[in-house]
Amino acid sequence: MDDHLPLPTLLSCALVAFTIEFDNESEHRMPHRTTSHGAAAGSLHAPWLVSLAMWSNCMQFVGEEGVTIGELQRLARTPTNLHGMQRWGYVVVEPGPAGNRPKRPRSEWVVRATPAGRKAQEIWRPLFGVIEKRWQARFGEDEIGRLREALWVVARQVEFELPDCLPILGYGLFSDKIQRTEGRAGGGRETASSLSLAALLSKVLLAFAIKFERESAVSLAICANVLRIAGEEGVRVRDIPRLAALSKEAIAMAIGFLGKRGYAAVELESPGSRVKVLRLTAKGRHARETYHQLVWAIEERWRARFGKDTVGGLRELLEQVVGEPTAEHSPLFRGLEPYADGWRAAVPRPAGLPHYPMVLHRGGFPDGS
Repeated sequence: MDDHLPLPTLLSCALVAFTIEFDNESEHRMPHRTTSHGAAAGSLHAPWLVSLAMWSNCMQFVGEEGVTIGELQRLARTPTNLHGMQRWGYVVVEPGPAGNRPKRPRSEWVVRATPAGRKAQEIWRPLFGVIEKRWQARFGEDEIGRLREALWVVARQVEFELPDCLPILGYGLFSDKIQRTEGRAGGGRETASSLSLAALLSKVLLAFAIKFERESAVSLAICANVLRIAGEEGVRVRDIPRLAALSKEAIAMAIGFLGKRGYAAVELESPGSRVKVLRLTAKGRHARETYHQLVWAIEERWRARFGKDTVGGLRELLEQVVGEPTAEHSPLFRGLEPYADGWRAAVPRPAGLPHYPMVLHRGGFPDGS
């Protein structure tokens, strides 16, 4: 399989591309502010800009009457950055009526959307269909329909319910922050048509990551994005964000974990140089080799479990959509040109796409931005 990309890489590239296209459109339509790139016109009191994940793990469940913190996490099946969503202006969190009880536990506090949060909901809700229609026009309506069906065949057979997005990654960048509820595909509440393409991609990718991380001491996010590109001679630390198509902050988290656990060390490139190089230890090289072997082993298990035609068909459809995951050769990049007023227009264009999304607490952007 040397001439093919691993299945999680194909899933990741498609999911990241869909998310960036969604985020570009929502940024263009919604009043907002950003830390480094200013605000949209007339957005003095607008919320800070966040990514698609914050809809999936929070705002889609905050109705007109609000929702308790405990119920929000049960519905989302993964924690949200609730403090961030308050600070950024999307929700307020209140104790609610106490009745005869002197103090309600925090899990019973109520999350309500602010006026800015309700405006964001109105903009986000239809965008999943908007972006999917663009993909149908770009890749073919039948092809996207078959991709949906192949993803659903896998997602509906996972042994526990999964969130509609990847969880926010914490220390070690493991994908284990999920509410484990036994039962498949939402206990019968979900159908292929009720889920967005982004949710289907997320569920299948997360199912793969969970299987991988049961057998690997290093997360799939770190393996796919850092160990993969650390060659025998090492890699310059300053080059890793560009090579991995991830933010400096995301890479710093990964390098910190690798260093503390003995998988890698940051050293000077040569005596007297100020250039830092990440070099893998013997333990790190073993983890990298395990990654390369394990991703293919899990795919072979999936072929046996879900059907050779199902997994083979899913791979074939994803390969058509992703191509070679670089800006020059991937069809996905045809939809990633940012609006002139968008923050991505003000930063260097990535040369590729992450081999695993790094959804961080900093707004949920899939490249850790």
